[in-house]
Amino acid sequence: MKTNKNFDDEELQNRLDLAAAYHLADYYGFSDIIWNHITCKTSSNKNTFLINRFGLRYDEITASNLLEIDLEGNIISGEGDINFTGFVIHGAIHQTREDLNCVMHSHSRSGLAISCLKNGLEILIQDSAMFHNRISYHDWEGMSTNTEECDSIARDLGNNNTMILRNHGLLTAGKSIGEAFMSMYYLDRACKLQIDLSNSNQDIIKPSENLLEFAAGQYDDPNYQLGKHEWPALKRMLDKNNSIYDQ
Repeated sequence: MKTNKNFDDEELQNRLDLAAAYHLADYYGFSDIIWNHITCKTSSNKNTFLINRFGLRYDEITASNLLEIDLEGNIISGEGDINFTGFVIHGAIHQTREDLNCVMHSHSRSGLAISCLKNGLEILIQDSAMFHNRISYHDWEGMSTNTEECDSIARDLGNNNTMILRNHGLLTAGKSIGEAFMSMYYLDRACKLQIDLSNSNQDIIKPSENLLEFAAGQYDDPNYQLGKHEWPALKRMLDKNNSIYDQ
């Protein structure tokens, strides 16, 4: 840990994990030059959230250069500007879903492709079973610059933690940064697989509705905590590669 800012322990840990998520998103191909966002609550005793400084690549983001903003989009601490669309999309969820601490939005190539399909994501593999009947859809309303869209984003997400933004991209959320990240990892992989299979010209084995619901229920088991084991391993990879996320 290299950052020397005066943050309390909880905020510091959230900053470190959020900055790590940006670097990992870049590594796995979820970044889009300077666009998109990953956000998390600053701490349990603050009604604010952390977001990237607009203009930085994902691999330039560090724990100390993240901005703290309130639920109206005002910058509370940090230097630089935010991309207002990030506030519209993420603020909508942070305001209405107190159970979620992290929100992640991606324009990955595979996610964009699936977002343009009328029937959306097909649940075909074990990993994607976690999304069966647990994924929402939000119709494109143009660039997300109108705060009125906050209401429709929150309404469309409902009680789910995953959403496909039609003609736009992917969105995942979680109780932890690791959970939101791993949801994006598996969602993006499911999108890639669907595209690969569509080009295979082979008969596809589709699991039954009963089997998919059974498998989804297994992922719902409280003993299965998405990101609990993967997240520390991913951060070790960053540390091994001398990432600057902890500055």
